[in-house]
Amino acid sequence: MDLRAFRIAYDGSDYYGFQRQPDVPTVEDALFDALRDLGVLDPDARKPVGYAAAGRTDAGVSALAQTVALEAPDWLTPRAFNGELPADVRAWAAADASDGFHATHHATRREYTYHLYAPPANRREGNEPARAAVDGDRFRAACDALSGTHDFHNLTPDDRNTERSPTLEASRDGDYLVVDVSAGGFARELVRRLVSLARSVGTGERSFGDLERALEPEPLPGHEGIAPAPPEPLVLSAVDYPDLAFEVDEDAAASARAVFDRRRIERRTGSRVVGQLRDGLR
Repeated sequence: MDLRAFRIAYDGSDYYGFQRQPDVPTVEDALFDALRDLGVLDPDARKPVGYAAAGRTDAGVSALAQTVALEAPDWLTPRAFNGELPADVRAWAAADASDGFHATHHATRREYTYHLYAPPANRREGNEPARAAVDGDRFRAACDALSGTHDFHNLTPDDRNTERSPTLEASRDGDYLVVDVSAGGFARELVRRLVSLARSVGTGERSFGDLERALEPEPLPGHEGIAPAPPEPLVLSAVDYPDLAFEVDEDAAASARAVFDRRRIERRTGSRVVGQLRDGLR
Protein backbone atom coordinates (compact mmCIF):
# COMPACT_ATOMS: atom_id res chain seq x y z
CA MET A 1 0.00 0.00 0.00
CA ASP A 2 1.15 3.53 -0.77
CA LEU A 3 0.60 6.80 1.06
CA ARG A 4 -2.34 8.74 -0.35
CA ALA A 5 -3.99 12.01 0.61
CA PHE A 6 -7.74 12.56 0.36
CA ARG A 7 -9.73 15.79 0.28
CA ILE A 8 -12.74 15.48 2.58
CA ALA A 9 -15.80 17.77 2.66
CA TYR A 10 -18.28 17.56 5.52
CA ASP A 11 -21.22 19.31 7.09
CA GLY A 12 -20.12 19.62 10.71
CA SER A 13 -23.60 20.34 12.10
CA ASP A 14 -24.12 16.89 13.62
CA TYR A 15 -20.54 16.26 14.76
CA TYR A 16 -18.63 17.13 17.92
CA GLY A 17 -15.65 18.26 15.89
CA PHE A 18 -13.18 16.42 13.71
CA GLN A 19 -10.96 14.62 16.22
CA ARG A 20 -12.15 11.43 17.88
CA GLN A 21 -13.69 11.76 21.33
CA PRO A 22 -15.23 9.14 23.60
CA ASP A 23 -18.99 8.63 23.38
CA VAL A 24 -19.82 11.39 20.86
CA PRO A 25 -19.88 11.32 17.04
CA THR A 26 -16.92 12.95 15.27
CA VAL A 27 -15.83 13.17 11.65
CA GLU A 28 -12.71 11.13 12.36
CA ASP A 29 -14.86 8.34 13.79
CA ALA A 30 -16.86 8.31 10.55
CA LEU A 31 -13.66 8.06 8.49
CA PHE A 32 -12.20 5.24 10.58
CA ASP A 33 -15.48 3.32 10.64
CA ALA A 34 -15.63 3.51 6.85
CA LEU A 35 -12.04 2.30 6.52
CA ARG A 36 -12.79 -0.65 8.81
CA ASP A 37 -15.88 -1.54 6.79
CA LEU A 38 -13.76 -1.41 3.63
CA GLY A 39 -11.11 -3.67 5.17
CA VAL A 40 -8.41 -0.99 4.95
CA LEU A 41 -8.17 -0.56 8.74
CA ASP A 42 -7.91 -3.61 10.98
CA PRO A 43 -10.75 -3.87 13.54
CA ASP A 44 -8.35 -3.59 16.47
CA ALA A 45 -6.12 -0.86 15.01
CA ARG A 46 -6.32 2.57 16.62
CA LYS A 47 -5.68 4.44 13.36
CA PRO A 48 -4.42 3.75 9.82
CA VAL A 49 -0.70 3.47 9.10
CA GLY A 50 0.77 6.85 8.13
CA TYR A 51 -2.40 8.65 9.17
CA ALA A 52 -2.54 12.39 9.79
CA ALA A 53 -5.08 15.16 9.15
CA ALA A 54 -4.65 18.79 8.11
CA GLY A 55 -6.49 20.22 11.10
CA ARG A 56 -8.86 19.65 13.99
CA THR A 57 -12.05 21.56 13.39
CA ASP A 58 -14.26 22.33 16.39
CA ALA A 59 -17.77 21.02 17.02
CA GLY A 60 -20.18 22.41 14.44
CA VAL A 61 -17.46 23.58 12.03
CA SER A 62 -17.67 22.33 8.43
CA ALA A 63 -14.97 21.71 5.83
CA LEU A 64 -14.48 21.76 2.10
CA ALA A 65 -10.78 20.88 2.03
CA GLN A 66 -10.01 18.86 5.14
CA THR A 67 -7.15 16.58 4.11
CA VAL A 68 -6.24 13.19 5.52
CA ALA A 69 -3.35 10.95 4.50
CA LEU A 70 -2.90 7.23 5.10
CA GLU A 71 -1.43 4.12 3.57
CA ALA A 72 -4.17 2.94 1.20
CA PRO A 73 -4.61 0.32 -1.54
CA ASP A 74 -4.82 1.52 -5.14
CA TRP A 75 -8.53 0.71 -5.36
CA LEU A 76 -9.41 3.14 -2.53
CA THR A 77 -10.62 6.02 -4.68
CA PRO A 78 -12.74 8.84 -3.26
CA ARG A 79 -15.76 7.16 -4.85
CA ALA A 80 -14.95 3.86 -3.09
CA PHE A 81 -14.37 5.72 0.20
CA ASN A 82 -17.81 7.34 -0.12
CA GLY A 83 -19.41 3.91 -0.43
CA GLU A 84 -19.05 3.48 3.34
CA LEU A 85 -19.06 7.09 4.55
CA PRO A 86 -22.20 8.81 5.87
CA ALA A 87 -23.85 11.20 3.45
CA ASP A 88 -22.63 14.33 5.24
CA VAL A 89 -18.95 13.29 4.94
CA ARG A 90 -17.66 13.06 1.35
CA ALA A 91 -14.26 12.32 -0.16
CA TRP A 92 -13.90 14.12 -3.49
CA ALA A 93 -10.23 14.22 -4.57
CA ALA A 94 -7.01 12.32 -3.95
CA ALA A 95 -3.25 12.59 -4.51
CA ASP A 96 -0.29 10.26 -4.24
CA ALA A 97 2.09 11.33 -1.47
CA SER A 98 5.77 10.57 -0.95
CA ASP A 99 7.09 8.57 1.99
CA GLY A 100 7.27 10.73 5.08
CA PHE A 101 4.44 13.03 4.02
CA HIS A 102 2.50 14.40 7.00
CA ALA A 103 -0.87 16.05 6.39
CA THR A 104 -0.51 18.31 9.43
CA HIS A 105 3.11 19.39 9.29
CA HIS A 106 3.48 19.75 5.52
CA ALA A 107 0.52 22.07 4.98
CA THR A 108 1.92 25.49 4.04
CA ARG A 109 -1.33 27.46 4.25
CA ARG A 110 -4.80 26.99 5.66
CA GLU A 111 -7.81 29.13 4.91
CA TYR A 112 -11.07 29.39 6.82
CA THR A 113 -14.20 31.18 5.64
CA TYR A 114 -16.68 32.65 8.12
CA HIS A 115 -20.19 33.61 6.99
CA LEU A 116 -21.02 36.38 9.46
CA TYR A 117 -24.62 37.55 9.61
CA ALA A 118 -24.00 41.28 9.81
CA PRO A 119 -26.82 43.47 8.44
CA PRO A 120 -25.57 46.96 7.56
CA ALA A 121 -28.57 48.58 9.29
CA ASN A 122 -30.19 47.95 12.67
CA ARG A 123 -32.64 45.11 12.28
CA ARG A 124 -35.19 43.59 14.61
CA GLU A 125 -35.77 39.82 14.36
CA GLY A 126 -39.26 39.07 15.65
CA ASN A 127 -39.60 40.13 19.29
CA GLU A 128 -35.84 40.13 19.89
CA PRO A 129 -33.93 43.37 20.52
CA ALA A 130 -32.74 45.07 17.36
CA ARG A 131 -29.50 43.57 16.03
CA ALA A 132 -26.73 46.16 15.93
CA ALA A 133 -25.64 47.25 12.47
CA VAL A 134 -22.14 46.26 11.37
CA ASP A 135 -20.27 49.02 9.57
CA GLY A 136 -18.39 47.30 6.75
CA ASP A 137 -15.60 49.89 6.63
CA ARG A 138 -14.91 49.61 10.36
CA PHE A 139 -15.08 45.83 10.14
CA ARG A 140 -12.56 45.72 7.28
CA ALA A 141 -10.29 48.17 9.10
CA ALA A 142 -10.37 45.87 12.14
CA CYS A 143 -9.49 42.93 9.86
CA ASP A 144 -6.51 44.90 8.54
CA ALA A 145 -5.36 45.68 12.08
CA LEU A 146 -5.59 42.01 13.07
CA SER A 147 -3.67 40.85 9.99
CA GLY A 148 0.08 40.30 10.22
CA THR A 149 2.29 38.87 12.93
CA HIS A 150 0.96 39.29 16.48
CA ASP A 151 0.91 37.40 19.73
CA PHE A 152 -2.74 36.37 19.99
CA HIS A 153 -2.58 35.02 23.56
CA ASN A 154 -5.73 37.02 24.39
CA LEU A 155 -7.63 35.38 21.53
CA THR A 156 -7.08 31.69 22.24
CA PRO A 157 -7.25 29.33 25.20
CA ASP A 158 -3.78 28.05 24.22
CA ASP A 159 -0.93 29.05 26.50
CA ARG A 160 1.93 28.51 24.03
CA ASN A 161 2.60 28.96 20.29
CA THR A 162 0.23 31.92 20.27
CA GLU A 163 2.24 34.07 17.84
CA ARG A 164 0.64 33.76 14.41
CA SER A 165 0.53 35.66 11.10
CA PRO A 166 -3.03 35.59 9.74
CA THR A 167 -4.45 37.57 6.84
CA LEU A 168 -8.10 38.62 7.14
CA GLU A 169 -10.12 39.74 4.11
CA ALA A 170 -13.83 40.58 4.19
CA SER A 171 -16.43 41.24 1.51
CA ARG A 172 -20.10 42.06 1.88
CA ASP A 173 -22.76 39.78 0.41
CA GLY A 174 -26.12 41.30 1.31
CA ASP A 175 -26.68 40.89 5.03
CA TYR A 176 -23.51 38.81 5.37
CA LEU A 177 -19.85 39.64 5.66
CA VAL A 178 -17.81 36.79 4.19
CA VAL A 179 -14.49 36.68 6.03
CA ASP A 180 -11.53 34.71 4.66
CA VAL A 181 -8.79 34.10 7.22
CA SER A 182 -5.56 32.47 6.06
CA ALA A 183 -2.31 31.53 7.77
CA GLY A 184 0.22 28.75 8.00
CA GLY A 185 -1.53 27.53 11.12
CA PHE A 186 -3.96 28.61 13.83
CA ALA A 187 -4.21 28.48 17.59
CA ARG A 188 -7.40 27.05 19.05
CA GLU A 189 -10.52 29.18 18.49
CA LEU A 190 -8.38 31.94 16.98
CA VAL A 191 -10.42 32.38 13.79
CA ARG A 192 -13.73 32.64 15.66
CA ARG A 193 -12.31 35.10 18.19
CA LEU A 194 -10.78 37.22 15.41
CA VAL A 195 -14.20 37.43 13.75
CA SER A 196 -15.87 38.17 17.10
CA LEU A 197 -13.45 41.01 17.86
CA ALA A 198 -13.74 42.51 14.36
CA ARG A 199 -17.54 42.36 14.58
CA SER A 200 -17.59 44.17 17.93
CA VAL A 201 -15.43 46.92 16.42
CA GLY A 202 -17.74 47.02 13.39
CA THR A 203 -20.80 47.59 15.59
CA GLY A 204 -19.04 50.14 17.78
CA GLU A 205 -19.29 47.93 20.88
CA ARG A 206 -15.50 48.03 21.05
CA SER A 207 -13.03 50.67 19.92
CA PHE A 208 -9.84 50.31 17.95
CA GLY A 209 -8.09 51.00 21.23
CA ASP A 210 -9.76 47.88 22.66
CA LEU A 211 -8.49 45.92 19.66
CA GLU A 212 -4.96 47.17 20.22
CA ARG A 213 -5.12 46.20 23.92
CA ALA A 214 -6.13 42.67 22.91
CA LEU A 215 -2.83 42.40 21.00
CA GLU A 216 -0.65 43.69 23.84
CA PRO A 217 1.41 41.42 26.13
CA GLU A 218 -0.80 42.00 29.17
CA PRO A 219 -3.67 39.53 29.68
CA LEU A 220 -7.11 41.04 29.32
CA PRO A 221 -9.19 41.00 32.51
CA GLY A 222 -12.02 38.51 32.43
CA HIS A 223 -14.78 41.05 31.85
CA GLU A 224 -12.94 42.35 28.76
CA GLY A 225 -12.31 38.93 27.22
CA ILE A 226 -13.34 38.17 23.63
CA ALA A 227 -15.69 35.20 23.31
CA PRO A 228 -15.53 33.11 20.14
CA ALA A 229 -18.13 33.62 17.43
CA PRO A 230 -20.51 30.65 16.91
CA PRO A 231 -18.90 27.67 15.12
CA GLU A 232 -21.63 26.79 12.61
CA PRO A 233 -20.84 29.56 10.05
CA LEU A 234 -17.16 28.50 9.84
CA VAL A 235 -15.71 26.39 6.99
CA LEU A 236 -12.19 25.03 6.50
CA SER A 237 -12.09 26.11 2.86
CA ALA A 238 -8.52 25.47 1.67
CA VAL A 239 -5.32 23.67 2.66
CA ASP A 240 -2.22 24.04 0.48
CA TYR A 241 0.40 21.37 -0.19
CA PRO A 242 2.83 22.53 -2.90
CA ASP A 243 4.16 19.01 -3.55
CA LEU A 244 0.78 17.28 -4.01
CA ALA A 245 -1.24 17.16 -7.23
CA PHE A 246 -4.84 16.40 -6.28
CA GLU A 247 -7.04 14.78 -8.90
CA VAL A 248 -10.78 15.37 -8.56
CA ASP A 249 -12.87 12.20 -8.70
CA GLU A 250 -15.71 13.53 -10.85
CA ASP A 251 -18.20 10.87 -9.76
CA ALA A 252 -17.43 11.48 -6.10
CA ALA A 253 -17.59 15.26 -6.50
CA ALA A 254 -20.95 15.02 -8.29
CA SER A 255 -22.28 12.83 -5.49
CA ALA A 256 -21.07 15.33 -2.91
CA ARG A 257 -22.68 18.26 -4.72
CA ALA A 258 -25.98 16.39 -4.81
CA VAL A 259 -25.80 15.63 -1.08
CA PHE A 260 -25.03 19.19 -0.06
CA ASP A 261 -27.61 20.61 -2.47
CA ARG A 262 -30.29 18.48 -0.80
CA ARG A 263 -29.12 19.76 2.58
CA ARG A 264 -29.29 23.34 1.37
CA ILE A 265 -32.89 22.84 0.23
CA GLU A 266 -33.79 21.16 3.53
CA ARG A 267 -32.42 24.12 5.48
CA ARG A 268 -34.18 26.65 3.31
CA THR A 269 -37.40 24.73 3.86
CA GLY A 270 -36.73 24.57 7.58
CA SER A 271 -36.17 28.31 7.62
CA ARG A 272 -39.58 28.86 6.03
CA VAL A 273 -41.25 26.64 8.63
CA VAL A 274 -39.59 28.48 11.50
CA GLY A 275 -40.53 31.77 9.83
CA GLN A 276 -44.20 30.73 9.82
CA LEU A 277 -43.99 29.87 13.52
CA ARG A 278 -42.43 33.22 14.28
CA ASP A 279 -44.88 35.22 12.18
CA GLY A 280 -47.86 33.38 13.61
CA LEU A 281 -47.00 34.30 17.20
CA ARG A 282 -48.41 37.80 17.10
